[in-house]
Amino acid sequence: MSVDQPTLLHVARLARLRLDESALQRSETQLNALLGVLDSLQAIDTTGVEPLFHPGDLDLRLRDDQALPVTDATRLAIQANAPELGGDLYLVPKVIEAKSS
Repeated sequence: MSVDQPTLLHVARLARLRLDESALQRSETQLNALLGVLDSLQAIDTTGVEPLFHPGDLDLRLRDDQALPVTDATRLAIQANAPELGGDLYLVPKVIEAKSS
C-alpha cells in the first residue's frame, strides 16, 4: 500500500494542516515508509498464535461508579475553566461545515 500526493493533500485538508511542497514530499516519504513496515508485519504468518490482549496479566482494581452531589462552589470552580458560558451551559464554536461540491 502507498499514499499518493492527492490522497495526502486530502487527509491534510481534513486535519486542517497546511503543507508546503517540502513538507508534502517529506510526509509522503515518511508515511509510505511506515505503511511499508505495516505491510511487512501483515506478511508474518501468525497461524496458531493466540491473540494477546495485554502484554501482562494485570488485574485492574475497579471501583463502583457512584453519583456524588455537586455543590454550587464545585460547579463554579469547574465552570471557571470554560472559555465561555451561557447560563449553566458551555458554549463552543460551531464545527459542522456545509458539504462543498
